[in-house]
Amino acid sequence: MRFLITGGAGYIGSHVAQRLLDTGHDVVILDNLSTGHKDAIPPEAEFYDIDLADGQATAQCVSCGPWDAVMHFAALSLVGVSMERPYEYLRSNAVTSLNLIEACAKYGVKRFVFSSTAALFGGKNLPPVIPDTAPVEPASPYGESKLIVERALKWADRIHGMRSACLRYFNAAGADPEGRLGEDHRPETHLIPLAIDALLGRRSSLKLFGNDYPTKDGTCVRDYIHVTDLADAHIYVVSKLDKESVTYNLGNGKGFSNLEVIEALERVSGKKLPWSWAPRRMGDPASLVADSSRFRADLGWNPLYSDIDSIVETALRWRITHPNGYAS
Repeated sequence: MRFLITGGAGYIGSHVAQRLLDTGHDVVILDNLSTGHKDAIPPEAEFYDIDLADGQATAQCVSCGPWDAVMHFAALSLVGVSMERPYEYLRSNAVTSLNLIEACAKYGVKRFVFSSTAALFGGKNLPPVIPDTAPVEPASPYGESKLIVERALKWADRIHGMRSACLRYFNAAGADPEGRLGEDHRPETHLIPLAIDALLGRRSSLKLFGNDYPTKDGTCVRDYIHVTDLADAHIYVVSKLDKESVTYNLGNGKGFSNLEVIEALERVSGKKLPWSWAPRRMGDPASLVADSSRFRADLGWNPLYSDIDSIVETALRWRITHPNGYAS
């Protein structure tokens, strides 16, 4: 099969591209390298340096089909920054996605897989494990921008028959088990790579934001899904789009607190991690854990790296072997 992947130089997009290539598919990547890295693009993939904000260039590339599916990962994705620059996030993520969706509809794309987010579930009184039928109430402009795209995709199905999968995944983590790819955001805001860098002495002590949440140890609880398992889920869901558009939550179904992540990293490394408390961050929910049971039942998917030790071990190994991240 032949896939077009936007944001394929980024963390999740590059892992999905690699898994598709590993399983014998052809991959074309679009990325403007504003946050991604050229060295993260698998060498077997075809690459075009294109900004989705350029509707004409986007349409020209989409016209070079046919595509068995388009997978859309490109987006601004920092929740905290979106609270500071809400209109930039709403405008950028909506416009770039609409340019792509419009081009896909024009050139007859029938399957579209969208990188959505658990940030859609920001309301109060959420259940301990969140089903994909839970009320959607974004707590940040980032989450709101993803909801805008989900709604646009519903219209693309209704008007043009382009079926889509909106995959609302929780906290992607870890690295390619073969060591080819890893996580390298600049600036880095994710807990596990920040903790690893503190452990390795590459930054000052880790700061944990908040110790008074209504959780088992007072720290935020998150559902960490290994990025390779997440990549496999994208491949699984394509066949579902032959029949209907779908929306799924994707995660382990297990919640790990910030303190439990630190304990896992100390177990795996055999070292003590320096850390200290910091005030809560605006927009951080106390707990986000996915109910992925419907996805598992519908598609027979099960995570291969479901324990937190395996997740942090692959991340630690990649950051040890790549002390400066990607070169570009």
